[in-house]
Order: sequence, then C-alpha cells, then structure tokens
Amino acid sequence: MEAAEAGLDLVVVITEGVPAQDEAWFYNKVKRDFPATRILGPNCPGVISPGKANIGFIPAEVAKPGGPVGIVSRSGTLTYQVLAELGEKGIGVTTCVGIGGDPVPGTSFIDCLAAFQADSDTKAVIMFGEIGGTAEEEAAEFIASEMDKPVAAYVAGVTAPAGKKMGHAGAIVSGGKGTAKGKMEALRAAGVHVGLNPTEVGDLIADLVPTLR
Repeated sequence: MEAAEAGLDLVVVITEGVPAQDEAWFYNKVKRDFPATRILGPNCPGVISPGKANIGFIPAEVAKPGGPVGIVSRSGTLTYQVLAELGEKGIGVTTCVGIGGDPVPGTSFIDCLAAFQADSDTKAVIMFGEIGGTAEEEAAEFIASEMDKPVAAYVAGVTAPAGKKMGHAGAIVSGGKGTAKGKMEALRAAGVHVGLNPTEVGDLIADLVPTLR
C-alpha cells in the first residue's frame, strides 16, 4: 500500500503465505484508489526481461536475452526450468513473468498474454498453469479470440487428488472444477500447443521458433 501511495507503477509482492483475505483487500483497494499501479504476486518469483531488468529472484544467469519467446507462469520452479532449457537451445526470452499461485493474483494470465500480444518483439508465448481456479480456462478463451501468436502450455497437477491443496494456496481441485485435464482440454480447444511435461513445452516452442517472423 505504501508503494502504491508513493505512485510506483509496479509493485512485486514475492511474499508467500499472505492470507487470501488480505490479498483480496489490497488488490481491490489498489485497483480502486491507485489504478496506475500494477501488483505482481503475491507468492511469485517476480519478473525478468533478460539483459534489461530483473525484479524478484528469477535466476538471470540461465536466461538468454533477446526473444522471441515470452513466458507467463503460476509456478516459480517450472519457470526456472523452462528458462534454462530454452537457453540451452539458444532461444532467447523477451520477458518472463511469474504471476504466482495464490487465489487472488494481482496480475493474471490474461494481463500478460495481452501484453505479449501487443509486444512486437515477442513472437510466441509459453504459459505454465496449474490446478485450481479458472484462470487457465479464461486464458484459453482470450487466446482463442484475441491472439494470433502461437502459445505452448503445460498444466501442473495432473495426478493431484480432489480436495487436497497442492503446493500453492490456489492449487486445489474443488467441486470437480479446476482439474488439470479440464484446463488442458480448454487450452487445446483454443489452439494452444499443450505439452505433457515442461520439457515438451520447450521442445514445442523450439520447433516453432524457426517459423516465426
């Protein structure tokens, strides 16, 4: 709140364990009273544009600058993995955003997908989702209607049991909703290249990169 009151454009909240009630309170207050301020997080690794800026703790040494791939992810660990694997393949990244896995994220998949769609340097996008909530299904609708850039995705939690929180506070399948299978089906229906593991997503993007202009 102090950062928003000071007029900062971007506030990165890496803190884990923020109560959902508090997240909802400051998200709505900032959106209402300080609409020029964007919150990233909570419970996120931050954002990096390799070679330009890094806010948070995404390991810059594994990221290759220059694009043409943008990354948005609910999972910090998978973010680091795909950055490293793309770097090993010689594929650069324009910007990588960890939005966090809490129930009330300040920045959504759609926010990032829209920014990547508008960014002339980003030619393809990797999206890492996970079980719980409906963010991936909403992102699928956006991709189908608003994006013409290729998107590859992976959804973590295929074997997660219903009703059990898995890792992130928002990663819980409840009422038969929020399953990895349902999210993967929605993404495939939107034309997204869905991998069965993070490495496969990197391979899918690597196959696409030579065709990008």
